[in-house]
Amino acid sequence: MSTPGADAAAEQKDLDPAAVLEVLTAGELTITGRITNASNATLYGSVALNGVTLNCVHKPVAGERPLWDFPNGTLAAREVAAYELSQATGWRIVPPTVMREGPWGPGMCQLWIDTPDEDDHDLLALLPEDFDEDPAETAETAGSQWRPVLSVELSDGRPAVLAHKADERLRRIAAFDAVVNNADRKGGHLLVGTAEPDHVYGIDHGLTFNVDDKLRTLLWGFSGEPLGAEVREVLAKLDRDLGSGELGGRLAGLLDAEEVAATRERIRELLDSDTIPGPEGRRRPVPWPPF
Repeated sequence: MSTPGADAAAEQKDLDPAAVLEVLTAGELTITGRITNASNATLYGSVALNGVTLNCVHKPVAGERPLWDFPNGTLAAREVAAYELSQATGWRIVPPTVMREGPWGPGMCQLWIDTPDEDDHDLLALLPEDFDEDPAETAETAGSQWRPVLSVELSDGRPAVLAHKADERLRRIAAFDAVVNNADRKGGHLLVGTAEPDHVYGIDHGLTFNVDDKLRTLLWGFSGEPLGAEVREVLAKLDRDLGSGELGGRLAGLLDAEEVAATRERIRELLDSDTIPGPEGRRRPVPWPPF
């Protein structure tokens, strides 16, 4: 979504990643609003340091609702852990995210991704029920480039199919979600920002890294496809980094040892199967609401 902070977004373009993290971590945090449709306290504001101001999202630990299947007070750290693993992949899926003190105690602080007013990234679509059987029906939307996810009923009662693009950027996110065991990959958690219109970000990673299988996503269209050379190479690197590199140490400061070990096990299972996992056998494979 767009915000009044366009100047801060423009300023971000001129900063290197290390400088962005420094501002997020050490800058003066000012809260100016709240995102009311979020499940947990999600605050909008800015951080300012040495004349640089960046828009940000702040989620204080004190604002997290208790969940039966995640330890209390751990969601902010999981968001930071998702960023650390995202950086290790080289895909930059998660925007820069840090843990820091705020007005209500510790919490995560993430760079705000400014998006166009219409927020129309053309990655998801509702298509005719027979879109994959009738090329004429989808000539204008390149039907062969869509992957069906689930059947839905429109408000007027017509059947349709929710689908996502067969886009390599989404494919990377699907693999990333399988690694971090993302339980909440909704359509609204995919962002294409104004600063980088060719890059797709993923946000809201508080429900990740559970030791139990929790994978819920709208990106099931890649299910059963081979990982491919790039994903295999990245996963193999993650396996090494978790075993003897800095990544294992950084995650150990944010997650339980069992959760770090389960992450490495998921990576090895993906490499052994050499396929993107699917929804089969999962009790609730699609998050609700899906957007």
